[in-house]
Amino acid sequence: MKSLVHALALASLFPLVSNAQFTCATAVAVGLGVHTAPAVSGTAPASICAGQNTVATAGLWYAFTPATDMVVAVSSYVTGYPYIDTRLHVYTGTCDALVCYSGGDDEGPGYTSIATFNATGGTTYTLAWDNFWSGDAFTFSVLESWVPENVVLFANNPIAGLSGVRGAVDMNNDGKDDLVAPGVPGFNVAYQTEGGAFTVTNFPTSPATNSASWSFAVGDWDSNGHRDLLYGGGNGATFMTANGDGTAYTQFSPPQYIFCQRTNFVDLNNDGHLDAFSCHDVDANVAFINNGAGQLVYTQGGYGNTCGNYGSIFTDIDNNGSMDLFVAKCGCDPEDLLMLNNGTGAFANTAPALGLADGHQSWSSAWGDFDNDGDMDVLIGASSGAVHKLLYNTGDGTFTDAPPGNGMDLWAGLSIEWTAHDFNNDGWIDILGGGALHYNNGDGTFSHDPNAPGNGPIGDLDHNGFLDIASGDGFRNNQGNDNNWIRINPQGTISNRDAIGARVTVTSALGTQIRDIRSGDGFSHMSFIGAHFGLGTDTEVVQVSIRWPNGTVETFQDLAINTTHTIVENTITAVADPAPSAFAVAPNPAQEVITLSGVAPNSAYAVVEASGRTVQVGQAVNGRVSVQALPPGAYMLQVTSTDGTQSSRFVKQ
Repeated sequence: MKSLVHALALASLFPLVSNAQFTCATAVAVGLGVHTAPAVSGTAPASICAGQNTVATAGLWYAFTPATDMVVAVSSYVTGYPYIDTRLHVYTGTCDALVCYSGGDDEGPGYTSIATFNATGGTTYTLAWDNFWSGDAFTFSVLESWVPENVVLFANNPIAGLSGVRGAVDMNNDGKDDLVAPGVPGFNVAYQTEGGAFTVTNFPTSPATNSASWSFAVGDWDSNGHRDLLYGGGNGATFMTANGDGTAYTQFSPPQYIFCQRTNFVDLNNDGHLDAFSCHDVDANVAFINNGAGQLVYTQGGYGNTCGNYGSIFTDIDNNGSMDLFVAKCGCDPEDLLMLNNGTGAFANTAPALGLADGHQSWSSAWGDFDNDGDMDVLIGASSGAVHKLLYNTGDGTFTDAPPGNGMDLWAGLSIEWTAHDFNNDGWIDILGGGALHYNNGDGTFSHDPNAPGNGPIGDLDHNGFLDIASGDGFRNNQGNDNNWIRINPQGTISNRDAIGARVTVTSALGTQIRDIRSGDGFSHMSFIGAHFGLGTDTEVVQVSIRWPNGTVETFQDLAINTTHTIVENTITAVADPAPSAFAVAPNPAQEVITLSGVAPNSAYAVVEASGRTVQVGQAVNGRVSVQALPPGAYMLQVTSTDGTQSSRFVKQ
């Protein structure tokens, strides 16, 4: 409340008319307050600090020098003044050597700009507005921002040569999240390297029949160790499937018409094979069932049979070990769907009985255990109207309304994107959407930071343990705090390789936290695949457990904090940067014979199917194993030698 009162008091000051000069050298000095800028007609800034990495044709220049250290918010979102689509660049240094320090583009309502940054007393910060979006006159404010203890700040971090980012996910299995920009034709991946640097690589493909204009998802659907892409467009879905070494991608575009909205990867029927899903705006929702033989079979019906399907998310709502489906709906049939999975891929809609079929207009929902009681709660965010519904899970898939005064009930901001992650690592899941980052106070209430960046793909893009927010040409870097954290990246063997559908539980002095492994949250973006936990001031983790999609539970003690652990189903490897195993099988997929490397040539082996049943045993002959008698599907090969037992997943075609 203090921050709101403070901001309103400053915003009520009479606007200070500043006739901006038109070059950096003649920038007009401005202080705290509200300022009126003329039409943008000066020299355009050459260094781009926010938005698309494209230089505009004109700019306006100002200089701000605080008297003392403070947190500053520069914004073209000023109450009582028209919203103008602006772009802002904030620099340090001299005019002949400007260095990007912060920036803003589309953070506020009406595509206004908000940049919040730490300012040092006596240091001059150059503020440059450009006409990339609009050259109209506008009003902006420079305010000291009161920041509660639990708030983190974000700094803009553009990446040269990158635009159109829709995903933040590890694409080369090195434990670091990368940035993915789907395109037509081809797509770009900005690989995260050491020290926060990125290397941009282009993957040529045939021109995509359907672009990722509405939605983007990533998942290794054929479990060959390399993640595949799913584009959701207005006319259908397009898959870009990686080859055996991840160096090239092949397009598959089903012929059926789908007005794709949210797309996801998920194992719908718990058979160990990763399926795909798409909301359909004008008809029944669609699934692509993985038959285990390298084919995705189009299926329609059984996942919501009417139109208006916008934001799907898969999570275990009733704690039975299967991924359930929630669809935020809008338009022709706005009654949301809450469909519980019986464990075999059959879904039943329970939304009417729970009071959720009420016509609430929303494009997405944010799911997380907001009260840390061991089940998934939900914020169904509004895209129109002014009602956000915060509901707490009673433990069996039924819900109660959050008490009045929770903070989300009175928040008026609207958006189509809503996601839930712990951004400040205090051990309580926050909500991003509606023009603010809503911090979970741990007592059933949320406080709001309207100066935070807008929604985007979420990932740890500088490998420091704090979740960042990707933007079109880079990411908003989470500046973090002193809180501790741990990240768990499960890797399936019997289960699908991405372990989508697994539940990870972490116990520390703070209590117990849960995360479900998902592909696709919010409305359109693709966030990291894994489980990120803030630990607050806790200095150790008592226990980590993983309930794999097939129901098996593994438990681990004494895992180090402030690092990433890749945990392979039935084995554990704690890593910051995982090294590849010497054991491998080829070819994969296989048809008749697989060849083993990295083990003794006559090692004993067992072949295990997705259900966990052993279907073939024997001894390799000169490092070769016949798989000709196996039905098509995904299997685990377990080899026993003097070095112990090693495992590798393979697909029989």
